[in-house]
Amino acid sequence: MIIGVPKEIKPLEKRVGMTPGGCDMMIRNGHTVVVQRSAGEGSGFADEKYAAVGAELVESAADVYGRADMIVKVKEPIAPEYPLIRKDQVLFTYFHCAASRELTEAMVANGSVCIAYETVQRADGSLPLLIPMSEVAGRMSAQEGAKYLEHPMGGRGVLLGGVPGVKPANVIVLGGGVVGTNAAKIAAGFGARVTIFDNNLYRLRYLDDVMPRNCETQMSTPANIREAIVDADLVIGGVLVVGAKAPRLVTRDMLSTMKPGSVIVDVAVDQGGCVETTKPTTHDNPTYVVDGVVHYCVANMPGAVPYTSTLALTGATLPYAMNLANHGWEAAVKESHELALGVNIVKNTIVYKAVADAFDMEYKHLNDVMGW
Repeated sequence: MIIGVPKEIKPLEKRVGMTPGGCDMMIRNGHTVVVQRSAGEGSGFADEKYAAVGAELVESAADVYGRADMIVKVKEPIAPEYPLIRKDQVLFTYFHCAASRELTEAMVANGSVCIAYETVQRADGSLPLLIPMSEVAGRMSAQEGAKYLEHPMGGRGVLLGGVPGVKPANVIVLGGGVVGTNAAKIAAGFGARVTIFDNNLYRLRYLDDVMPRNCETQMSTPANIREAIVDADLVIGGVLVVGAKAPRLVTRDMLSTMKPGSVIVDVAVDQGGCVETTKPTTHDNPTYVVDGVVHYCVANMPGAVPYTSTLALTGATLPYAMNLANHGWEAAVKESHELALGVNIVKNTIVYKAVADAFDMEYKHLNDVMGW
C-alpha cells in the first residue's frame, strides 16, 4: 500500500501524522511512504530523517494525495484539501465531523473512506487514539487558564495557586474523563482549589480517592453548575460524548453571573463546545471576551506543543495504521470492532449515527453499506 503523509495546513498546526520511525516500520512491512517536504519540521523531524528511512519526499500536497491509497494525518481536511481527496481513498485522522456540516457533506460527496481517530473505541469504552491528545489538552488547559488569568492577558489578575495569606483561585472542571482529570491534576498541582463535575457517581468516587486534597468532586447538574460558576475564576470544559456534539453545560445567561476577567477554556470546542458562547479560535488569536469573561477556545490545543504531541499521538495511531495497511481497510475493519467504530463515512454514506444525527442526515449501519 502507498501511505501518504501531507503537511498540515490548519493555521499554526505543526504536528505531523507519522514520525520517521513510523515510516520506517511501514517500509519494513513492505509499504511505500510518500511524505510532503517539510511536513515534520514543525515537530522537530527534518526531511533528512524521513529520507534516511526510505520515505519518498515530494513537493506538494497534491503529489501526496495523488499517489496515496491511505492518507495518515493529524487534523481534519479543510477546504483547500477537499478537491485533492479521491473516491475510495482512505483518510485516517481526527475528523470531529459532528462539529462541521461542511466537512461532513464534503466527505460524503467525494466518496472517501473516513476513519476517525476520535471514534476508534475499545471494548471497555476507552478511546485509545483520543486519549493522548486529551491528556495533552487537559494539561494545557490549566496552563493556558493560568496565563489568561493574568491581567496583561485580559484576566482578573489572579495567581492560580495564591500565596500565603491570599486564597488560591477557584477552578471548575466540567467532565471527569481524560481531559478533566488531567486539567484538575495540573490545576491542583498549581495549588488552586479545584472542583470536578461529572454525571457518573462511580467516576466521582474514583476521582475522590485518587485526586489531592485540594480537589473536590460534585455531581454535574444544571443547578449545581449554575451555583458554582458564580465563584469560579477559571472554568475548564472537558466534556465528551463520543462522536457527537458536546452538551451545552454553560449557557449564555450564566456568564453574567461570573466575575469580570474570569476565564473559560473550552477543550470541547472540537465537538462544538460545552459553553454556549464557544466559537473556535486559533493559536495566533486564541481568545475573545463575552460579557467580561475571557474565552480561550483553540481547536487544536496540542498543536502548540507539536514535538510532545506528535510522539504521543503517533505512538497510539501507528499500530492501527499498520493494521489498515497490512490487511487493507476493509479486512482490518471487518476483523476489528475497534476500527469499525472509527469508520464515520464510506461509499458516500454516513455510517456513524451521532454524526448523522448532528445534521439530520441519512445514516446506514456499516455492515449494511458493506454487505457484511
